[in-house]
Amino acid sequence: MTEALSLPTAFILGLLGGTHCLGMCGGIATTVSLSNPNGTKGFGLLLGYNSGRILSYTLAGALLGSLSWLVENQTIQLALRTFAGIMLICMGLYIAQWWQGLTKIEHAGGMIWKKISPLASKLLPVRNISQALLLGVLWGWLPCGLVYSTLIWASAASDWTLSAQLMAAFGLGTLPTMLLTGVLAQQVKVILQKQLTKYISGSIIILMGIYTIPWQGMIR
Repeated sequence: MTEALSLPTAFILGLLGGTHCLGMCGGIATTVSLSNPNGTKGFGLLLGYNSGRILSYTLAGALLGSLSWLVENQTIQLALRTFAGIMLICMGLYIAQWWQGLTKIEHAGGMIWKKISPLASKLLPVRNISQALLLGVLWGWLPCGLVYSTLIWASAASDWTLSAQLMAAFGLGTLPTMLLTGVLAQQVKVILQKQLTKYISGSIIILMGIYTIPWQGMIR
């Protein structure tokens, strides 16, 4: 069932999660791009911020994936893969706004964010690439049900290097939305906030979650 934990799948998850990214990180992305509205440099700051954000996702994947030695038992791996599929289903329901249970997970991560957010605030307004990169690294730990559920899904790979790669691919999948949001904020916002867009994205992720669950192993 490792095919369910592939880099293209992780990228698609990030791409489909763009409707949620708009609400969580769209504001800061716009702020970064407008910190220096001087054409290419403003876009460079936005790219630096997103690179930092993806770096944090990758690090989180490596950290959680490094616990793979705890789940070498095949039964435990089966249970973890099933849980990962369930988390994807929850993510789809969350993005489609049919069920908001993942907000409880976001609240759980709020304790960490309280420590980080003051540091992130000191980096605004962003004036250079290194500052934008550091802001992205810090912002990558913002409590987010989409990121958390993807992280749990990626950890089912039971290999810290693959978990890190999966989270990096997920982050790259969110990149088109975040870059467009920063450059064409209002135009992108109108499209991604359409309820039909959320329904379609959420439904596809739910199907991916169903596919991730190792049904054959459970029947055995």
